Parts: sequence; C-alpha cells; structure tokens
Amino acid sequence: MSGSTQEEEDLPANHTGPKGVINDWRRFKLDSVDQTIPQSKRELLRQMSTPREDDKERLNRKMSVQEYELIQEEDERCLKRYRKQCMQEMHERLSFGPKFEAVYELDSGEAFLEVIEKEHRLTVVVVHIYENGVKGCDQLNSCLDCLASEYSSVKFCRIDAVATGAAERFSSEVLPTLLVYKAGELLGNFLAVTKRFSEDFFATDVEAFLNEYGLLPEKDFAACADDDDEGGEVE
Repeated sequence: MSGSTQEEEDLPANHTGPKGVINDWRRFKLDSVDQTIPQSKRELLRQMSTPREDDKERLNRKMSVQEYELIQEEDERCLKRYRKQCMQEMHERLSFGPKFEAVYELDSGEAFLEVIEKEHRLTVVVVHIYENGVKGCDQLNSCLDCLASEYSSVKFCRIDAVATGAAERFSSEVLPTLLVYKAGELLGNFLAVTKRFSEDFFATDVEAFLNEYGLLPEKDFAACADDDDEGGEVE
C-alpha cells in the first residue's frame, strides 16, 4: 500500500479539505450499511466504499449489472443520510440564543416594553397587536401559532390593544398590527396587515410577507428524507 493511501485512511473524521470530506463520506457510508443486507452484499459495498491499492484488479474489471444496481441504490441512500447528518450538524453549530416555540401573551404595556428592550440582541421579536372581534385578528393569531413552531429562535408575542395602555393609537381601523423588533430597534411596522393578504390567508402567506422584508431568520431544520427511503430494503 502506498504512503498516500495510508495517509488518507489515517485522516480523522470531520477533517477539512477534499481529503477530509472524502474520508468522512467513506466512513459514513461504511457505517450506514444496513445490517439486514446479506453478508456477501455488505462485503461488496464495504470494498467499494474503502478502495485499497491492492484492489486495482478488482476495480478495473467490468462490473455486473447486479453489482452496479446494488451500489447505485446504496449510494443514493447513503448520500441522503449523509447529507441529512451534515445539515443537522451545521444547524446545531449555527444555532444561538434562546428558543421559544410558542406565542407569548403580553398582559400589559410594561410587559410589552420589557420584551422589546431586554430580549437577546440577536433575537427577532414579532408582536401582534389585536382586538377581539376585529376581522383577521383570530386568523393571524392562528398563523403565528404555526410559525412559532417553525421559527423557534423568533419570539412571537401578542397583546390586546387595550392592554398596551395606548388603545387610542390602535383603533380597529389599524388592527391587526404587526411590529417587528431586533435589539430594541423597530424593523417593521405593519398596520392593518391583513389588508395585504387575501380574505382567506394562511401561515405560509404571513411567512412569505415577513420574508419579503427580510425579517425572518432561517427556518428550523426539518428532516426531508422519507421514512420509506430510510427503511426500504435492498432486494
């Protein structure tokens, strides 16, 4: 075995650079082989995942259709799992600040000011000012409940216009109102915000609207691989 091949095999996992990425992929692929696959097929996949200098003769021969289909199918499954794992690790490294995952009810003007002024400087705060019985307020509350579960790093709040102590500024004509803050600074002030949507609007419409102004961070990571893909057996 050549020195360069030995060097590649000795590289630690998560090593940076092309060699590190290749070795991470090889190790992941080898570890991911389904143990329910017959031993002969597992050995073939192991050999293809960890090529060695003395395997040149085997690698240079023509591959059978059965071998090609097996390797292609297992490659696709392993690549999907590897990509999912990398995305999860990246998301964990980039995550910061507190998590919320719910809409907070503010009961006073003081609570309103406190959440704006004392929240983490990197946290986006979205406040819905509503009034019971005003068209669109209940529907917007439902939309924010949904978005709060998808954007856990954003603090979604709601407060009754009367509870703000400035009800005269928030008449029914300007409700529902959405205010967006970060580090105590007002980034968005949307009066009668539902006028920007169709009569029947959904969480995706509110999400698209806030994203249009660049007010939402990246959405929380969600696994995209199908369970069927993960659990499927190789024939």
